[in-house]
Amino acid sequence: MSKNNFKKPLFLSKTFTTNPTDNKMEHVDDVAASREDFIKNRPKNLDFLLSDRYTWMNHYINTSDKGIEVGCGNGLSKFFIDCDDFLITDFTDFEWVDQKVDALNMPYADATFDFIVSSNMIHHLAKPHLFFNECYRVLKPKGKLLIQEVNGSFALRALLKLMKHEGYNYDVNPFDKNEICNDPSDLWSGNNVVPNLLFDDMKRFEENFPFTCEHHSFSEFSIFPLSGGVTAKTKTVQLPKWGLKFFRGIDNLLIAISPNTFALQRKIVLKKK
Repeated sequence: MSKNNFKKPLFLSKTFTTNPTDNKMEHVDDVAASREDFIKNRPKNLDFLLSDRYTWMNHYINTSDKGIEVGCGNGLSKFFIDCDDFLITDFTDFEWVDQKVDALNMPYADATFDFIVSSNMIHHLAKPHLFFNECYRVLKPKGKLLIQEVNGSFALRALLKLMKHEGYNYDVNPFDKNEICNDPSDLWSGNNVVPNLLFDDMKRFEENFPFTCEHHSFSEFSIFPLSGGVTAKTKTVQLPKWGLKFFRGIDNLLIAISPNTFALQRKIVLKKK
């Protein structure tokens, strides 16, 4: 295992692995059920969360652009992304998936897309290094990689320990093309600190990959648990939009004070050099 030179946090930094039988969330990995529930009921809390996770990307997209989402899961991005030529892809061939695609070996010609969407997918990859190489290859010059990802803050690590949903391991090096960061035989294997290893030092990221960072910010604290979960579910109480905006405001304040403590997610825009 190669050295990553990453300074671990003081608390909850020991490698944490999970056993599926201990997971305290419901309907784990049942993307079909989560999609059906969203379309049928459009839960207010989850709709609010997903809108926050996707609509910011429209600022970097023209409706005439050609783009894809990789690892689309339950495929809800199409409710929020404004683009006339936007395909959602996944490694599994659910009926709502436009094309079955391996994110580490995409079946597209060089310089095909204006943008690529990746939402909470990178921390599941066995070899993130290959993903960024593929994104660079299939993006057009100055094309954009729009990323919504977990942030391995103290709050996220504590939630993972509590719910036993996914794990984390700081002792991997995602900059090494040969490094295995997740179980390659398990598509739902999650190392929730891989985004920290990749993006906390953006200068190092840009030295290793041919992208420049146009945007990097942190988001979400209470509005994620209030959503009840995107795929795996927990109990929640539906709130009016003003209540959700209130909690988002509190989240933004706490995150501004200490993103390493509170922020459960991050938003990143990478432009192909």
